[in-house]
Amino acid sequence: MSPDIPAGQQAGTHERRASDSLLRTLADSVPVSIAYFDSATQKCLFANRQYADSNGWTVDSIVGRTTEEVIGAQAWQAIEPHVLRVLGGERVTYSRALELPCGDRRQIEVNLIPHFSTAGAQIGAFVLITDITRHFRVEQALRESEERLRKFATATTEGMVFHQHGVISDVNDAVLSILGHVRDEMIGRHTLDFVPADARERVFDYMRSASEFLFECEVLHRDGHRVPAEIIARTIHRDGQNHRLVVLRDITERRRAEARIEYLARHDALTGLPNRSFLAERLEGMLALARRREVVAAILFIDLDNFKTVNDSLGHQAGDELLKEVAGRIKGALRDADIVARFGGDEFLIALGDLGAPGDATRVANKLLSVISAPLALGGRQIYVTPSIGISLFPRDGNEVDELIRAADSAMYRAKDSGRAGFQFYSPSLSEGADLALAKESTLRAATANGEFVMHYQPQFAVEGGRLSGIEALVRWRHPQHGLLAPAEFIPFAEARGMIIPIGRWVMHEACRQVRAWRDLGYAVPRMGINVSGLQFRREALVGEVAQVISETGIAAADLELELTESCLVDNSATSDKLGALRRLGVAIAVDDFGTGYSSLSYLKRYPIDKLKIDQSFIADVCAGDQAAIATAIIQLGRALGLRVLAEGVERAEQLAFLRQQGCDDVQGYLCGRPLPAAQFAQVHLPPAGFADA
Repeated sequence: MSPDIPAGQQAGTHERRASDSLLRTLADSVPVSIAYFDSATQKCLFANRQYADSNGWTVDSIVGRTTEEVIGAQAWQAIEPHVLRVLGGERVTYSRALELPCGDRRQIEVNLIPHFSTAGAQIGAFVLITDITRHFRVEQALRESEERLRKFATATTEGMVFHQHGVISDVNDAVLSILGHVRDEMIGRHTLDFVPADARERVFDYMRSASEFLFECEVLHRDGHRVPAEIIARTIHRDGQNHRLVVLRDITERRRAEARIEYLARHDALTGLPNRSFLAERLEGMLALARRREVVAAILFIDLDNFKTVNDSLGHQAGDELLKEVAGRIKGALRDADIVARFGGDEFLIALGDLGAPGDATRVANKLLSVISAPLALGGRQIYVTPSIGISLFPRDGNEVDELIRAADSAMYRAKDSGRAGFQFYSPSLSEGADLALAKESTLRAATANGEFVMHYQPQFAVEGGRLSGIEALVRWRHPQHGLLAPAEFIPFAEARGMIIPIGRWVMHEACRQVRAWRDLGYAVPRMGINVSGLQFRREALVGEVAQVISETGIAAADLELELTESCLVDNSATSDKLGALRRLGVAIAVDDFGTGYSSLSYLKRYPIDKLKIDQSFIADVCAGDQAAIATAIIQLGRALGLRVLAEGVERAEQLAFLRQQGCDDVQGYLCGRPLPAAQFAQVHLPPAGFADA
């Protein structure tokens, strides 16, 4: 205790200091900014740490500052009217935005409380500031959400209905348009009033369960007709209460489209005749009736002779007109109860039920020969087309639909072999080999229409760096009986029978479509290589078909590489013109199976070729002997001509090492990757877009 100050006075000083310390601790601990200003001078006499910090001061430096000095001239200008009110003795509450020294913007609520002496004179004012940013943002978000909902409800073409316990409280203009009502006719009524009676129980169950899944039903228009609709409901909080928001979409057009799609799925788009899938249903019914009645039925398989000549000479549009005319003539020659369908291409199938005797099928076949062979005016010319008809009989030639169709198909090929423009009944005397060949050709012809071909993709890698440098598209046939067949099991047969054209066209379109699909999924996709047969290449329409596929699939021409065998590159002006046209289009050209052909190597200089693919037969034992010399020579030849060289059939590490040593550019084979379906190929080999260039 100090000897100069009385003990009682020292004790009082300690108590005041303790009280001030407690007040400071309390003021700094509460989550509110607190300050006290003198009324006369408007200077700060006290501030807690939160108030001082929020204005960029310390609790010591803020004392003695005026309000304007504390908050700045701009803020002072905004709050001066509130200060004048509190100086007038009024308690004031207001809110404003506050920017902290750190740059953060907050929303605050300010309470100004006048302070009076015991004599009643105003001596100061308390300032209490609460941070209401979180509440402000929640309220703002709610207001914005309600405004967005209001704008959306006004702008959307989908109907919106608000209801509580089924009683409609609000609707938007779109639902009024869909149902033909005015607003007053709907507000206050039950939602079930606008649902057909036979659908109310289902709709009520949906409402009662508070479900939020898509639900299809019909709703009633004001004029009484039914409107097919798709609805989905959500529970929302509105005006302090739970409401149900029902979004209603008029699906009338979709239902019409679905009906149209269903029709197209069962009918041929060109002729309007039943297609293969619908035909199968009808044939099953016809045979079931024939079994019950124990009568004869017949299947007639018709193929138009020399239809390809019409297509090639007059164009596909003329060919389509011919098919439509033939379809009409066939229908006109049959009874209403008979079945006629387009089986595919220029093939038609007829089913005759409830025949009195096999001879009835002969009479129908003769009638069809006559009406189909009659001259036809097409493209300003008179055209003659004849049919080859094969006939199978139920139950003599089979009891099942597929069995009878195969028999009629075989008989049709016998009719063609017998000179065409005639008909033949099926006979078991057809040789087993011919049956197998005909059956294979028939199933192969139908494979494209049935969607039996699938694509696999094999990667090609740069020898240096190991990046994915290309992809080769490889077709597989998912045979209905024999499973997945490799190209070697059906491509040679398809080429021999002239069926490679539609297969090759499908392969090109599907491979290009897959490039586009991968790109849309965000993958970096290198150039796609597609094999082109000699028959495809020699067709005049090839360049146009390539351009059309590129346009339809939306890829760049530079994304496509056509792989031609040496036999395609015959030294003549037509070959040069075609390759030049493909180069102008932007498509790359690769010579596949290089080294196995017999054409002159001079074409490598003259033709616009980009790549040589060394046949895998030279790679099998590439590390020794003649094969090593041949592979090395091809690589050096390619380098000298500025061509990229790829080795096929690389399966072992020592083969890769040899090719790297010789300077081969790219490799392809099981060592690098086997052919895979599209989804699996993307998972294993395709990098994301941008990664390959990074």
